[in-house]
Amino acid sequence: MRILFVAMTNSVHTARWIGQLADEGWDLHLFPVEECPPHASLRNVTVHSLFAQRSAVNGSTMSQTGIWWPLRRGTSRLEAVIERTSPSLMGRTARLTRLIRRLKPDIVHSLELTRAGYLTLDAKRLLGGTFPPWMVTNWGSDIYFFGRLAAHVDRLKAVLASCDYYACECKRDVALAREYGLKGEVLPIVPNAGGYDLTMARSMRQPGPTSARRMILLKGYQGWAGRALTGLRAIELCADVLHGYRIGLYLAGDDVRLAAELVARSTGLPIEVIPHCSHEEMLRWHGRARVSIGLSLSDAISTSVLEAMVMGSFPIQSNTSCVNEWVEDGTTGLIVPPEDPAVIAGAIRRAVTDDGLVDHAAEVNGRVADERLDYLTVQSQAIAMYEKISAERVTKGAARS
Repeated sequence: MRILFVAMTNSVHTARWIGQLADEGWDLHLFPVEECPPHASLRNVTVHSLFAQRSAVNGSTMSQTGIWWPLRRGTSRLEAVIERTSPSLMGRTARLTRLIRRLKPDIVHSLELTRAGYLTLDAKRLLGGTFPPWMVTNWGSDIYFFGRLAAHVDRLKAVLASCDYYACECKRDVALAREYGLKGEVLPIVPNAGGYDLTMARSMRQPGPTSARRMILLKGYQGWAGRALTGLRAIELCADVLHGYRIGLYLAGDDVRLAAELVARSTGLPIEVIPHCSHEEMLRWHGRARVSIGLSLSDAISTSVLEAMVMGSFPIQSNTSCVNEWVEDGTTGLIVPPEDPAVIAGAIRRAVTDDGLVDHAAEVNGRVADERLDYLTVQSQAIAMYEKISAERVTKGAARS
């Protein structure tokens, strides 16, 4: 089977999803939505970049096509110049169109809608006639947030009306897709980043009950969606119950780092900014945390929530995600508004003063992980999706002939 992915090549979610298929003996190809070095864990896939670059990937299992470019910087600007001067020849849509003609993939899979989906839709319109079965995956805020913005509504509707198969990680986004005109088939709901080696992950957890842990983790995203600054304000408001705890801040930009330093000074709490680390090391952090907090204006099932559940950390997550499809509010997690520091502070206060709550949640969330997050379980579901699409392609081709 030959599959062409259209996706962000530097995304760990892309790498983890494709990694589930890497040992199936299939012919896997990846077309990037923007020029950047491929993620280090991509394997058994051919990346069709405009510029080939050295990267940390294992060269024996991942290959790149494209013009050799020894520098990581400057590729985006150079690509923009090429896009303006010769879009019909070297533009991204034109190159994807030619690649589809040449590869003749059995399936085209767009991982994410607002870049990969739009790009694939443009290529499909250029190609005309017969197009391979097209699968799209809704990532995070693709419909829930961008679907409310005038600049995206029509294009999202066009993608959903044109794709043959639709995948997402929560029931909420199935209903939204149908509201926006989805005509294709809905595939089983599974996490976009795949599953977890639960035995390995649990071996990295701090021994003993969750209630014995003395760390609070806060996701550091702050921007159009992330609300880490609200989380820091909440920590400041409940600092009286946090003495003796360490605060770990990950994925933080400069503005959040500065705010964290001020909160540390005003409260006396030790706040540690966690440097960029591997997925395995991030699991270790959750495995040392009593509470893991994630706040944003929009998300699907945040990967950090799943990591917290796997590692026994008590999740506090904003109500703009579909975390309610994974935890029971007040029992196995706390669901909060993303911009109300007083409510979030109350949730933190409860989670650090109620040992029974966090220990019971760790037990129940562990069972949920066993049922829904085991790597082999999710991998088998992912493989079955492609086998189903391929089989239906053959059946439809036979019917036409």
